[in-house]
Amino acid sequence: MDHLQGNDRDQLTLFPEALDDYISQENPVRFINAYVDSLDLGQLGFRHAVLQETGRPPYHPGDLLKLYLYGYLNRMRASRQLEREAHRNVEVMWLLRRLAPDFKTIADFRRDNRKAIRNVSREFTLFCRQLDLFSGDLVAIDGSKFKAVNSRGKNFTRKQLIQKLDEDIDRYLDEMDEADAEEPEEKKLTAEELQEKIEEMKHRRAEAEKMKKQLDESGETQISLTDPDSRMMPVSGGRRTDVGYNVQTSIDQKYKLIVDHEVTNAITDRDLLSHMAKRAKDLLGVDDLEVLADMGYYHGKEVKACLEAGITPYIPKPQTSASRKRGLFSKENFRYDLEQDCYWCPAGEKLTYRFQTTEKDRDIKYYASSACSSCAIKAQCTRNKGGRRLTRWVDEDLLDEMERRVRGDPEKMKLRKGLAEHPFGTIKHHWDQGDFLTRKLPNVRAEMALTVLSYNIMRAIKILGVQRMIEALA
Repeated sequence: MDHLQGNDRDQLTLFPEALDDYISQENPVRFINAYVDSLDLGQLGFRHAVLQETGRPPYHPGDLLKLYLYGYLNRMRASRQLEREAHRNVEVMWLLRRLAPDFKTIADFRRDNRKAIRNVSREFTLFCRQLDLFSGDLVAIDGSKFKAVNSRGKNFTRKQLIQKLDEDIDRYLDEMDEADAEEPEEKKLTAEELQEKIEEMKHRRAEAEKMKKQLDESGETQISLTDPDSRMMPVSGGRRTDVGYNVQTSIDQKYKLIVDHEVTNAITDRDLLSHMAKRAKDLLGVDDLEVLADMGYYHGKEVKACLEAGITPYIPKPQTSASRKRGLFSKENFRYDLEQDCYWCPAGEKLTYRFQTTEKDRDIKYYASSACSSCAIKAQCTRNKGGRRLTRWVDEDLLDEMERRVRGDPEKMKLRKGLAEHPFGTIKHHWDQGDFLTRKLPNVRAEMALTVLSYNIMRAIKILGVQRMIEALA
């Protein structure tokens, strides 16, 4: 029995007369083409959407946008990759009508239309809302770190800047001493050459001092040399650090579509909850919204801002008690009495309100008891000779109420994980888009907008199909 045999390469073949015959009716490129054609690219802010009367004709921005969407949907983001596909990929030939822009034109399009690309991503979210693809009552907010075009060795804090230069100078001088000892007399550096080397090291030290001054003036804690907007951040659950960006997303519960996203260089998620929640609420066009988030977002000020905006947050309380780590009673072992505005300790004694102060822009109330000195279990409670004191934020009842909500509906926390982590898993692992190709916030935000737009298009097509999506455009 013979193996399957292919056709003779010299045999003449009658290909279909039209390129359209190669593209099935359910091919996603048909929706990409129809959707981009339906957009008012000039109103969205794309360059060259309206032609000038003179000069060389440019590529239509719609064609280049189609090329990028196709590339991001098929794990191709680099401009050189997209250039190659325009010459050999039948789907791209159909999509661009056999246009073949060079890589620089492709790269420049993304750089020159950063804001417009973000507007398209937002526009598709509104389109999905019209198709009733959002539930509009519950979203999960989460953040994930994406690697920047900046190595760890090119990121410094104030202390590291000077320390590294001192180490480089010392190491260089040691190497020179060793070289002098090993080389013949006639090959040793002259006084002029030695002075040049020393001046070079002084120049590098001056550059480090200049960067340190920039940090002092800006108030930043670190500086990145390759991508100045990137920051050193904890990744992998805090087990290690890397230089990157913090990408925030809001995920609707109905079909796990991304309602909203933002790229930040905030090192933690702590101050981002209300900002993302309010934006999601506005995009969904609802009066009330429930928001799920992990304990990295636990911040009283943010919770209060959400509640004031008609947003109900569900965030588990982190266990960060220093007393618990020392083997003492933590604050959770004390019961707060709202009516009497006091705490009851494990020994049944009353800690009453003493005074109020402002710490780090927060109004804090202090509670204490005079019974601590004679308490039989004081050793389990505090090592302070003056007795145990508790602090309470003036609006901490909002956090207590949220804790009761979380405990009363544990299924919501399970739902959060499935919602929030699904898109990041697809983007970072299945699509291999866990790093950025460009530098600086405006550019990486345009990159992420293309990624999110492509993700939402893929999800919507899987839900409705290509033809229904095209019909909905009408």
